[in-house]
Amino acid sequence: MVPAPSAPGLLPLVRLLQLASPALPVGAYTYSQGLEWAVESGAVRNEADAAAWIGDVLTWSLARFEAPLLARQLAAWRAGEDGEVMRLNADFLASRETSELRAETVQMGWSLVKLLAELDAFAALPGWRARLLAIDTPCFPTAWSAAAAAWQVTDDQALAAYLWAWAENQVMAAVKAVPIGQSAGQRLLAGLGARIPALVESALCLPEARWSNYTPGLAIASSRHETQYTRLFRS
Repeated sequence: MVPAPSAPGLLPLVRLLQLASPALPVGAYTYSQGLEWAVESGAVRNEADAAAWIGDVLTWSLARFEAPLLARQLAAWRAGEDGEVMRLNADFLASRETSELRAETVQMGWSLVKLLAELDAFAALPGWRARLLAIDTPCFPTAWSAAAAAWQVTDDQALAAYLWAWAENQVMAAVKAVPIGQSAGQRLLAGLGARIPALVESALCLPEARWSNYTPGLAIASSRHETQYTRLFRS
């Protein structure tokens, strides 16, 4: 029997699944981005609280700043505008409101750059390894967008996968820290996932003048977490 030919254009999707996988060795599972302090303080006590906390950060921070910045970086990588990539990288680093949040994106960015530089699927593509290594102090979105652009992932799919991966990591942090059960975690992901298409659509057309990560509750939670007595997570 002759094997059926592979579906055209399927490889970018496969690469995207690899980028969004919890198995990506960047240490995302070690961070809660302030959620652990929200649990410690009593602000998040159950499934409903976790849904509200994670959903608010997703809507008012990730989707209104990180996602549109990622989309702009994807376009800059593809157009060869490395100076624009560097500008956006610096802007993202400056937007991290606590030492924990900055250390998180720098560590995850460094880990992803190291992986990509040694991964033939990326490093063998002409010019991409050198361009990525030229970025000073790459944050996580910068390295992630480089891989997505190099692997010809479409903007909408890239943003959806990026937001999903973030939401999945937050839900797993809630499962451990609140704690809530695995079934509750899946209910949270189903609800959060249903919101992602609209958030992606909005992020793709949001002008830079309207980008905002104004989430004071998140900044306070992260600041308090830095001096929290007992911690499971690094942020």
